[in-house]
Order: sequence, then C-alpha cells, then structure tokens
Amino acid sequence: QVQLVESGGGLVQSGGSLRLSCEASGQALDYHSVGWFRQIPGKEYEGVSCVSASGGNTNYADSVKGRFTIARDNAENMLYLEMNSLEIEDTAVYHCAKRDGPVAGTVPGYDYWGQGTQVTVAS
Repeated sequence: QVQLVESGGGLVQSGGSLRLSCEASGQALDYHSVGWFRQIPGKEYEGVSCVSASGGNTNYADSVKGRFTIARDNAENMLYLEMNSLEIEDTAVYHCAKRDGPVAGTVPGYDYWGQGTQVTVAS
C-alpha cells in the first residue's frame, strides 16, 4: 500500500503563490501516474493537474493553465504543485492521488489518495 501526505497549504492573498508537496511512502511512485485534485465542500472533486510516470506528459485544467505547474521527483518519491497568481476561486482542499495506467485528469482510476491540504485565497 502507498500512503500519500500533502503539505504546503495555507492562507494567501489573491495574486500570491503557494507550493504544495505530496510525500509518498510504502511504495515507489516511479511507475504510476499521479495527480492533484481539489474539492470544495459539497462539490465533486475537480482535476487540477496530473503527470505521467516519466514526467513527460502533463495535463492541466483550463482554469489553472499558465498559473500552476506540476512536477515530480521520483528519486525522492515526491509530487509538487507550484501555484502562482492564486485566485479566490482556487480556494479548496487539495489532494494528491496516484493511479495505474496512463495519465488522466478525472477521478476514475486513482486508487490512493492523501487526506488533503487546505488552500485559502483571500481578497
């Protein structure tokens, strides 16, 4: 089994930046696609960004393109999400997750999830 633990969330003003981290343990992520999702209470998970096992293929939600950057460090078993020009609409709990198979920006297929880290963007 793999355990995923997110960190790096917090309160930031609109236009600010945060860097989220996801540490994996129990299993190497080398052969797995991984992604970031976010959820607002009462709403469905929204795919934010995902990256293939090799790191060569990345996807972004239209709402974050040009502002967020996903990166992975397989040697350290880590996943990152650099978030710039944050907007109030980015406020959510951010989760990292892993899946077997090709990269995908939707929930199906992601079998292990972290507990999430809260990101709050204030005006």
